[in-house]
Amino acid sequence: MAATGGFGGPGSGTPGAGELLQLLRDGQPRTRAELARLTGLGRSTVSLRIDALLASGLLAPSGEAASTGGRPPARFAFNPRARVVVGVDLGATHGNIALTDLAGQPLSEVADDVDISAGPIPVLDWVVASIRRLLDEAGRDVTDLVGIGIGLPGPVEHSSGRPMRPPIMPGWDGYDVPHHLRRHWDVPVLVDNDVNIMALGEHVTAHPELDHLLFVKVATGVGAGIISGRQLLRGAVGAAGDLGHVAAPHAPDILCTCGNKGCLEAVASGHAIIKHLNSAGVPAKTNSDVVALVRGGNIAAAQAVRQAGRTLGEVLATCVSLLNPELVVIGGSIAQAGESLIAGIREVVYGRSLPLATAHLQIVSATTGSQAGVIGAATMVIQHALTADRVDEALASKSSVR
Repeated sequence: MAATGGFGGPGSGTPGAGELLQLLRDGQPRTRAELARLTGLGRSTVSLRIDALLASGLLAPSGEAASTGGRPPARFAFNPRARVVVGVDLGATHGNIALTDLAGQPLSEVADDVDISAGPIPVLDWVVASIRRLLDEAGRDVTDLVGIGIGLPGPVEHSSGRPMRPPIMPGWDGYDVPHHLRRHWDVPVLVDNDVNIMALGEHVTAHPELDHLLFVKVATGVGAGIISGRQLLRGAVGAAGDLGHVAAPHAPDILCTCGNKGCLEAVASGHAIIKHLNSAGVPAKTNSDVVALVRGGNIAAAQAVRQAGRTLGEVLATCVSLLNPELVVIGGSIAQAGESLIAGIREVVYGRSLPLATAHLQIVSATTGSQAGVIGAATMVIQHALTADRVDEALASKSSVR
């Protein structure tokens, strides 16, 4: 295991510095006097906590406030560049990895075609090699690395980081993903379903003011991430939001990868659209081909995508009535086809869901695009590492925030 480094420094054992950091994570610089007023703490106590955070690098001077007489007071602000986080988004056929700062802002990225069905060892070895490359290129080492977040295209037991009987991931069931990466870096490794992290990334980046959001990914597969009360809902065994294997009403008995027939994924995913187009004599091999056909004005492709939207809408109408989200966000590669997919979904959801649930409901395209997953994976780690308690523990032990 690699050695860990830290936030040590004078005053690093001061209790409560983590709470002060929470106030400053909004990015607004504040003076000692302003922080004392906000917290009700004495100036000397605030100064000790600021010193601890300055020594760790998590806080940095940020100019001076206007003087009311005498020397202008110094302002301090959260320093997101103090450490880095790795966000990994693995799909059925792709791998995206980003090195981000502590605000979840990508600093550098790598993307490649990755076959998840190749099994955990070759895929995770690619992840390890890619992370090393990103760290080396950024001039960062393990003492700067807070943790690694990973999204996988299947159900995950979040507490252990192990995939749980994922339909499209042969060889992954029960595999200890965190252990594979912790052999190289002694940092927290958090694992979740890929749509969950996409929901998290879209929420914190584009809709942080909302309490209730449903994110739907339409790509090679179909899935959903549920934000309720600003919390990500994972369910008892990490299977919450597994829309792809819900039976689609009125769907033909097409065999799904899970072994059942008529699943939403079997009739309305990118893979299903490609099969439909090929049977109609329209050549398409990838989701990108489908998107290009729709954008190029191909009527058959536009109709197929819109019908997939209607089929998705039949299931989402129930989800809207059940969960009552403020916003439904449609992401994934097929969503890049434009309004065809969204129009089909809206057509059915607004017609079939409870009027009370749809009175103020918006159904929109994702704004984070291909970065939703990596931003969400990094955010998952940041939310874990930068709690007040964990920051205090790290400062007290003079170790990295982990």
